[in-house]
Amino acid sequence: MRLLVVEDEAALAALIGAALQRAGFAVDAADGLRAADDCLRVASYDAAILDLGLSDGDGMTLLARLRRGGDALPVLILTARDAPEDRVGGLDAGADDYLVKPFHMPELVSRVRALLRRPNAALGVRLEAGNLALDTVTRQAAAGDAALPLTARETSLLEMLLRRTGRVVPREAIEQGLYGFDTPTGTNAVEVAVHRLRRRLQDAGASVRIHTLRGVGYMLTGE
Repeated sequence: MRLLVVEDEAALAALIGAALQRAGFAVDAADGLRAADDCLRVASYDAAILDLGLSDGDGMTLLARLRRGGDALPVLILTARDAPEDRVGGLDAGADDYLVKPFHMPELVSRVRALLRRPNAALGVRLEAGNLALDTVTRQAAAGDAALPLTARETSLLEMLLRRTGRVVPREAIEQGLYGFDTPTGTNAVEVAVHRLRRRLQDAGASVRIHTLRGVGYMLTGE
C-alpha cells in the first residue's frame, strides 16, 4: 500500500515516512500543494496525511479539490491547529481523521491503519489461498500452522498478489505499490522481489504458486 505525506517540515516528513515504511507502507513525501498535485497526477494512493499550514498554501484547498472532484482518498489531517472549530471544519470539509501536533508516532501509524480498515478500504481482512494466510492488520503470514517470516516489502507484495488470487497483477502495479519515488530501484527490482518471495513460500511449504506472465505481470494461485 502506498501513502502520500504532505508536510513541509523536512525533518518531520522524514520521521513520518520512516515510521510508515517500518509499518510496511510505501511512502511518497510532498513538501507543498504543488508537489502534492504532481504526485497525485502520476501515482495512486491508498491514503494521504495532510498538513494544513504549508509553505505554498493551505492544505484545506487540496482537500476541498479532492472532494469536489469525487475523490474518496482517505485523508488524515496532521496539523498544529488545535481549536475545536478547526477540527470541526476539517472533518466537515471531508477529512477522515484529524490529529494535532505534537503527536506520538505510534498513534499516527495506528490511525492510518484504522483509516484503511474502514468499509471498502484496504485493511481489516484475512487473505487466504491454499494453506497460506495473511492478516492484513497484524501483517503476519502463515503457511499452515507455521508462521512465515517476511520482510515488510515481501509482505506488501504477498498482499497484492493475494488480493487478486487467480488474476494477473501487472508489473507496473506492483512497482508502484512497493516503491515510492525516492526509493532507489534497479530495472529488475520487481523481478528480484518476486523471486525472493517465491523462494520463501517454497521453503515454508506454502501450497501456492506465483506464475510469471512474460511482459505482463504475475499471478498467484492456490494448489
